[in-house]
Amino acid sequence: MDKKAMYKISYGLYVLTVNDGQKDSGCIVNTVSMMTDNPTRIVVFVNNANYTAEVLKKTGVFNVSVLAESAPFDLFKRFGFQSGREVDKFADTKYPRASNGLRYVDEHANALISAKVVDKYDYGTHTLFVAEVTDAMTLSDENSVTYNYYQANIKPKPDAPKEEGKEKWVCSVCGYTHEGELPEDFICPWCKHPASDFVKA
Repeated sequence: MDKKAMYKISYGLYVLTVNDGQKDSGCIVNTVSMMTDNPTRIVVFVNNANYTAEVLKKTGVFNVSVLAESAPFDLFKRFGFQSGREVDKFADTKYPRASNGLRYVDEHANALISAKVVDKYDYGTHTLFVAEVTDAMTLSDENSVTYNYYQANIKPKPDAPKEEGKEKWVCSVCGYTHEGELPEDFICPWCKHPASDFVKA
């Protein structure tokens, strides 16, 4: 099976934010969809390895910032390439709070959606959260960033040269480079994707 065929599905990119009772946290997600219109409900898939998923299962309240094409790579690094278990992702930022009390990304984002979980389904690697929208706001008229746009225009290109006799494997999702043999059970330390998403450089 060619797993890269899955990349042809159109995805957006979002910052999902939560609060664990003591600190704010969040992560990058690529699956947010409107489910029903009345009541207005959305669904979001979150990787169970993410601290954000752990917090969301306990609190049931979150914000989604819809990222725009102007979003810099540093924003993806901040929310996507490190864990909220180890770092404060909101350190040295002035991101505001929405009406639900949670932080959200107001720069390089075109919309804010606040929601409360009404149901959840665990699918092994990810949990599907069904949530009722409690508030929403348009932030700008910028185009939403798609996964394809991110790959082509935002994510830095991996270094092409490789040292003699040393294999290099590049994560096709985030660009992380692994040197040497790639184990079958390897997990990308940046985006948590499996070895099947790596390509030989």
